[in-house]
Amino acid sequence: MSESKLAGQFFDAAIGLLQRVRDEESANIAAAGTAIADAVAADGRLFAFGAGHSSLPAQDVVYRAGGLALMNLLAVPGVVGVDIMPATLGSALERVDGLAGAVLDSSPARAGDVLVIISLSGRNALPVEMAMNARALGLTVIGVTSAAYAQETRSRHKSGTFLKDHCDIVIDSKIAVGDAELTHQGIEAPFAPASTVVTCALMQATMAAAAERLVERGIEPPLLRSGNVDGGHEWNGRILGQYADRIFFRH
Repeated sequence: MSESKLAGQFFDAAIGLLQRVRDEESANIAAAGTAIADAVAADGRLFAFGAGHSSLPAQDVVYRAGGLALMNLLAVPGVVGVDIMPATLGSALERVDGLAGAVLDSSPARAGDVLVIISLSGRNALPVEMAMNARALGLTVIGVTSAAYAQETRSRHKSGTFLKDHCDIVIDSKIAVGDAELTHQGIEAPFAPASTVVTCALMQATMAAAAERLVERGIEPPLLRSGNVDGGHEWNGRILGQYADRIFFRH
């Protein structure tokens, strides 16, 4: 079979976006890494939140080989994935006022912690209020979002603001409004979203920057190893035990 022209075009688009965020967001990635390292060094805790498909990059840095053991998922029931039935409920919950405050109030997050909020559009009530409430509680908020939405769409929050307006640090994913990189004759809707590829890369780059800052200070980054390599389980058991008071994905 011949190669797919459209598949190649998607790879080209994704690679182009990765190169762009590497070059244009390097300072913001470094700042986010420093904020995370500051929290680790000060006995703070780390949380990541995203709704819908924006939850995927948040989950990608929680309890995984090569990742910081202290990163916890701040989960909002009903919006973490498409396993909820009906799947459209998650989209509806993102627009509910007050939900973010209730989640934060019942979470272990406290002043001095870091919360990474991932929202491609940054326009729904849930990520906006999550950032507003987190900052009010004294958390450092890192937003990973597409600035294009704030320029080309309207906020769905009553304040008229976007996620980016309530963050200490903003990383722009550069994803175009609509999150579809390709069009083709005979296909009516645009297709091939790249936000997950790019945002996951941004999250891993930020974790790498945090590890770099920690080792510069003489602090061993609390990283997990793969359980599929010899000694991995023993290593992880030691790390999870050492930092048990700052890890909330195991009880």
